[in-house]
Amino acid sequence: MNQLHLLTDRHRTKASNRALGLLLAFNAGAVNAGGFLLVGSYTSHMTGFVSLLADNLVLGNTALVLSAIGALLAFMSGAAVTAMLVNWARHRQLRSSYALPLLVEALLMLVFGMLGAAMLTWPTPFAVPLAVLLLSFIMGLQNATVTKMSSSQIRTTHMTGVITDLGMELGRALYWNRTGDPPEHRVRANLERLRLFAGLLLMFLLGGIGGAAGFKHLGFVFVLPLAVILCVLSLPPLWADRARLPEKIRRHLPS
Repeated sequence: MNQLHLLTDRHRTKASNRALGLLLAFNAGAVNAGGFLLVGSYTSHMTGFVSLLADNLVLGNTALVLSAIGALLAFMSGAAVTAMLVNWARHRQLRSSYALPLLVEALLMLVFGMLGAAMLTWPTPFAVPLAVLLLSFIMGLQNATVTKMSSSQIRTTHMTGVITDLGMELGRALYWNRTGDPPEHRVRANLERLRLFAGLLLMFLLGGIGGAAGFKHLGFVFVLPLAVILCVLSLPPLWADRARLPEKIRRHLPS
């Protein structure tokens, strides 16, 4: 239980940030790749949606313009909800400031797992089904949570920055220092960061493989165990905060 507290507790360490980041990178890879098989869209890829918006504004394709706007607004809204939850918890000195958005993410993933098939047919004003907007919102929640907990050092829902940082560290590692260079002028890789970025990329890839296989063979229910893992990670700090929670919330918790 103490180890679970360390992963999602307000008080962060490099080790807890790294461990939670790796787990959430796997989760993002699974949801992103598996979700593509079901909804036909990489719902954490906001760069692609911005490009889609720009291209189709020029081409005059209103449906694709609306779909891009919808995904961008959903992702942004997820990030905004994370910021509100984290700041609300911080002002009340709760330990669960990062657990709260992860719990919301888990609950929404449970909804997606149980109602995802129906959501594929639910229309929205943005020319995409509700399932696409929900997955984009979930990825916005997660990305903002990891960004805030790691002081913008870790990203888990997209790999562009991770691969860029990994490439730079590899460049430093491969740099040929001249023999006569003083130690303070030598170029050295940060091996801790190199391992972190390599681990995030690997976990995102493994999550993508697992998600694609799981969604292909099991369908929407594959997301349920992923949601349960997030719930398990989120509950210990919430339990520790039960004495500080508002009375109307605390009333529904076990005594």
